[in-house]
Amino acid sequence: MVDFNFSINSLFPQEVNIVRNDLIPAGYQGEAGHHVVRSQVATVLDVLGQASAQAQGLKNAITSGSKMLNAENQTAYILVDKSGNSGMGSVVGLLKVGRKKLFLLDEAGKSNEMVPQCVLDFYVVETRQRSGCGKRLFESMLRAEQVEPRYFAIDRPSPKLVSFLRKHYNLCISIPQVNNYVIFSGFFQDQPPPAVSQTPRKARLYMGKLQYV
Repeated sequence: MVDFNFSINSLFPQEVNIVRNDLIPAGYQGEAGHHVVRSQVATVLDVLGQASAQAQGLKNAITSGSKMLNAENQTAYILVDKSGNSGMGSVVGLLKVGRKKLFLLDEAGKSNEMVPQCVLDFYVVETRQRSGCGKRLFESMLRAEQVEPRYFAIDRPSPKLVSFLRKHYNLCISIPQVNNYVIFSGFFQDQPPPAVSQTPRKARLYMGKLQYV
């Protein structure tokens, strides 16, 4: 587990927590101001992103607080152990998803321009792997996103992730691509369109950057 010198339990109200580009955990009702919360969430994302990159043998982290802040269509799911770190809580895993504009080949080799939901980063601390934590995290994401596993494009999946998807979701047959993404048989069958928000997003300036919320 990953411990911090601040209370994870105060920061993240649920076992699996949703964080978007405002860096405020969904349902947060703590006493700390948003500036402190954003700083602490950014620290958690930085540490987990580095750990994920190291586990996958990547030179650069895929996930960080600053990258999340600048991402409009990405969501991080953070799994915590409420009993860890002497009751302050520990972070166990990270799963980041988001929509990306991609050109994907179907079974016939035809290129399709799409904006599918993608798995961008997935990491569970080594001491908690093979204990159901990854499945719990992934299932929570699936319920929140309301997307079947076969409809995801996976960005540079590690051998562990490929094995995980085969074991739990029977995703075995991949469709060859010319980019870093992996998709599986059934991906193009009744692919759901991107959800369209019914609420117009508002523009705001945060830390000198224009965001839409």
